Amino acid sequence: MELLIPHPSNSSPLTVLAFLDRAAAIYGDCPSVVQTSTTVQMTWAETHRRCLRIASATASSAGIRRGQVVSVVGPNVPSVYELQFAVPMSGAVLNNINPRLDPHSLSVLLRHSGSKLVFVDHHSSSLVLEALSFLPRASRPDLVLLRDEDGDRSLSSWSGDFLDTYEGFMERGDPKFKWVRPRSEWDPMVLNYTSGTTSSPKGVVLSHRAAYILTVSSLIDWSLPNRPVYLWTLPMFHANGWGYTWGTAAVGGTNVCTRRVDAPTIFESIEKHDVTHMCAAPMVLNMLTNYQNRSPVKNPVRVMTAGSPPPAAVISRAESLGFEVSHGYGMTETGGLVVYCGWKPQWNHLDENERARLKSRQGIKSIGLAEVDVIDPKTGKTVEHDGVSIGEVVFRGASVMLGYYKDPEGTAKCMRDDGWLYTGDNGVIHPDGYLEVKDRSKDVIICGGENISSAEIESVLYTNPAVKEAAVVAKPDKMWGETPCAFVSLKNGEEKERSRPVTEKEIREYCKKKLPRYMVPRKVVFREELPKTSTGKIQKFLLREMAKSLP
Repeated sequence: MELLIPHPSNSSPLTVLAFLDRAAAIYGDCPSVVQTSTTVQMTWAETHRRCLRIASATASSAGIRRGQVVSVVGPNVPSVYELQFAVPMSGAVLNNINPRLDPHSLSVLLRHSGSKLVFVDHHSSSLVLEALSFLPRASRPDLVLLRDEDGDRSLSSWSGDFLDTYEGFMERGDPKFKWVRPRSEWDPMVLNYTSGTTSSPKGVVLSHRAAYILTVSSLIDWSLPNRPVYLWTLPMFHANGWGYTWGTAAVGGTNVCTRRVDAPTIFESIEKHDVTHMCAAPMVLNMLTNYQNRSPVKNPVRVMTAGSPPPAAVISRAESLGFEVSHGYGMTETGGLVVYCGWKPQWNHLDENERARLKSRQGIKSIGLAEVDVIDPKTGKTVEHDGVSIGEVVFRGASVMLGYYKDPEGTAKCMRDDGWLYTGDNGVIHPDGYLEVKDRSKDVIICGGENISSAEIESVLYTNPAVKEAAVVAKPDKMWGETPCAFVSLKNGEEKERSRPVTEKEIREYCKKKLPRYMVPRKVVFREELPKTSTGKIQKFLLREMAKSLP
């Protein structure tokens, strides 16, 4: 046995980029990408050819070398989908950036990443140009302008600022380009910045190996079939769409792209394109269930939700509209979802509320993750599997990041010598082994020595028929240290149907019937909308600052 060692024939580095070659061969004449607002529709053969040309132009015309960073600033449009393959196929490291950032924040990411080339959607052109004004002229990257394919493809008034349009840049490339394969599957492939809901953004570097194992695991754990019709409501810039940007190529799916993510657009797209699958944050599910003109979808649509613990009430309402909701859990540092609420057939016989409660749990590790655990921070040992004992959620496995870019201290803080990635999330493990995330460490409210889960209070608030959105944060208190403070938005038209507005007292009395008294919010603040990131996470750090100034 000792003579059997790795050989070049069995040691080709794992990479998701090979999925595109395979898609072109098997699904070449099948639709790959469509855009709802235009007449654009590509086949997998066309997408393959276009990606090779962009990769070729990036490596040759733009002179990007292996390992350099290339950024993409844009929404869920066909060109941004193509760039998820084309940029790393050139040998560059792909960096997706949130187009809803302010210019200064964007400039910080461009400076930190050292990006050499930026593909910019035309709606974000002024944003990027302003961001570049904060950078020294010598370090400013070249820009390529993305235009809707049905629109004007010329540079027009942007000619002095941009190297070329996307289509013009593509024409420079060779459709027979031999794309740049990784020398090692540990080579960096993507640089994703965290959403910054709890702190300053950090640059997460994932390897080809991590992206491959995360993607294959995600396809299996969600049982994504061949040739699904996948609607992009989850931003592609958010952890590469949890790996499904590459996964849809592996199964020859149709990617339905839409600039807008609102209830009318989603329902219209589902009907028009016979959508079968979509990923969506709980915020999007809540938006769909609160849409006044909603009606059940004609055919079941399978939805994977993640990003924050989804209230059971939101899952129940979404399923009443024909959405078959599955729940996953992960983070930018793991490339996507690495825990899934694996459904058991015997649970189908439970009542609706109990099914929704079980689905709101995060679940068990994916097949691509080595281990998940919840560790008591005081003892360093696994907590009891009783659904009550709380500790910090930890991971280890192949899809865990290589580390934070240019931040060895930050890397060492969360990737410790004991071999675990520490998530900063608090959770419990139930007797059946299923993980349930209770809160981020910073979101736990310590009231008179008692640890209160803000997510648990929020789940109760979402069961109130008048509540559209809810978030609970700690409010400083001289006697108790901290007390729960609830920020609530009400459903449209709710107050018109009543003789008087919903009051703070009514919300508190509702909570008293369902929660221990120490968990009942001492303060309820009504707002028209709660502040969110573009990925649908409520920005609790802003609400915490607001709570500090409340009487």
